[in-house]
Amino acid sequence: MAYENLDKQLINALIGNGRASLRSLSEELDVSVTTVSNHISDLEDEGVISGYTPILNYDELGYEVTAVLQLKVEGQALSDVVTRLQGHKQITTVYETTGEFDIIGIGSFRDTEDVNQTIKQLLNDATVRQSSTAIILNKPVENQQFELDVESSN
Repeated sequence: MAYENLDKQLINALIGNGRASLRSLSEELDVSVTTVSNHISDLEDEGVISGYTPILNYDELGYEVTAVLQLKVEGQALSDVVTRLQGHKQITTVYETTGEFDIIGIGSFRDTEDVNQTIKQLLNDATVRQSSTAIILNKPVENQQFELDVESSN
């Protein structure tokens, strides 16, 4: 679906400050509070905006190791393994992929032993044929969002 300029401007404003009030958004975009409210409701209903949550720094909360888990699984077991990963509280991202591995999971862990325990649990599943794990050493960019292109009003 093509979104109008105001929708894109609202999205960009919310990327900058997800806690912005309707009033401040209406002032920034020079439209009524009702217009802002209606457009945000429409974007939520369409699934463009799916929630307003804080971006946590897990390192500061004691989860100092981020790991990327790559898994090869038996074809018919793909959805079961994905579901198990989704249910693991410390796995923050799960992708089904093409290429050498079928699934990539990214998680935050207290230490390398915590990562090791998770890997051992996964490898107990006979449908997981192979795994490869990478520990993240540095996070120059994480949870990056980008603003949408907006037509200029000239």
